[in-house]
Amino acid sequence: MESSVSRSTSVVSKMSFLAVLVVFLISSSYITSTEAYDALDPEGNITMKWDVMSWTPDGYVAVVTMFNFQKYRHIPSPGWTLGWKWAKKEVIWSMVGAQTTEQGDCSKYKGNIPHCCKKDPTVVDLLPGTPYNQQIANCCKGGVLNSWVQDPGNAASSFQISVGAAGTTNKTVRVPRNFTLMGPGPGYTCGPAKVVRPTKFVTTDTRRTTQAMMTWNITCTYSQFLAQRTPTCCVSLSSFYNETIVGCPTCACGCQNNKTESGACLDPDTPHLASVVSPPTKKGTILPPLVQCTRHLCPIRVHWHVKQNYKEYWRVKITITNFNYRLNYSQWNMVAQHPNFDNITQIFSFNYKSLTPYAGLNDTAMLWGVKFYNDFLSEAGPLGNVQSEILFRKDQATFSFEKGWAFPRRIYFNGDNCVMPPPDTYPFLPNGGFRPEVSVFASVLLPVLLVFFFFSA
Repeated sequence: MESSVSRSTSVVSKMSFLAVLVVFLISSSYITSTEAYDALDPEGNITMKWDVMSWTPDGYVAVVTMFNFQKYRHIPSPGWTLGWKWAKKEVIWSMVGAQTTEQGDCSKYKGNIPHCCKKDPTVVDLLPGTPYNQQIANCCKGGVLNSWVQDPGNAASSFQISVGAAGTTNKTVRVPRNFTLMGPGPGYTCGPAKVVRPTKFVTTDTRRTTQAMMTWNITCTYSQFLAQRTPTCCVSLSSFYNETIVGCPTCACGCQNNKTESGACLDPDTPHLASVVSPPTKKGTILPPLVQCTRHLCPIRVHWHVKQNYKEYWRVKITITNFNYRLNYSQWNMVAQHPNFDNITQIFSFNYKSLTPYAGLNDTAMLWGVKFYNDFLSEAGPLGNVQSEILFRKDQATFSFEKGWAFPRRIYFNGDNCVMPPPDTYPFLPNGGFRPEVSVFASVLLPVLLVFFFFSA
């Protein structure tokens, strides 16, 4: 009796352990999605290089350069904001190509007043049109930092800083700490500064090489979960072989219960729409987001339409719609994942770049607008959309219209992962090439019920 009880207890404990393990694994799958890791750009980051170029009587002069090594995520207007905390009692005597937002308390200085005396300065880029004597290379873009693939020539930003009350040798200088980066809102997490080999510089005639006195790097990574807890875009689907249009999931980007509160949605038929979208405000006031009232409440919707089928090719139409009345998107981009991107034939009116996040796997494409044609996505309204078509060549070994194969696996807009519809709602072939699971279950259950009814009658 005791042995059977002990065996039962052992079985129950093992089952409890397995249950806990399953719950842990499931919860882990959700946790990983919030980490600063992007499966389509696993090595993407923003790296800041701090090069000490010369020593001064009480400190040093350094050039700080920010490189955006993210393939498709950029920092839009109003631009980046950089902060840190000094290790000692350093001050900033002067800056070129950037400025601090506050000077701080410099009352103990007489005569030559520092540019900033704060222990934790906040730095922003200067605006375009800044006088040339206040500029250096790669500065003065209003903090806008384009992505590495889309516009590598504008994927860096620099400024010069003269630091006082600091060390004057490699052994006495202390690197700043607690770096923060806003781009322009939250989302980036910066690691500690790491001293590396001094940067080397080659002169324009390539006949001489110089190097920095000292160099340290700071790496910042992005997390969409930290940037905003609700998504910013969604995906809808349709096809030529099924009249069903699968819209974005309801409340994909949040639900508005009170339409009178700040940031609520707006009906496009509202009288005097322009005055509601842009009410009289004080100069410099930032208005809250205002999106068109839809069942998904997303600022951006990407629609993927399977348009035509040919003998050796098939065609897709992509439409990106802006539902935000107070925001337009310049230098926008979209990333799509589909197995047929390894055999793309032609794309119309969009730029295209193949992304290979993993060696030997070419199923990801980056798309963006043609300059001066459709690289600017206007705010919500008649002009608030851009369109393109893609022609794919069929691979007879893998091509199919069944089970939603023709629809994308994942879509990003401006670096943010968009909400996809549930797979069981995808448009399916009317000839029975795809059936929802409930239909299969019913087809199996119905004969059993008929037999039971026949014998019980």
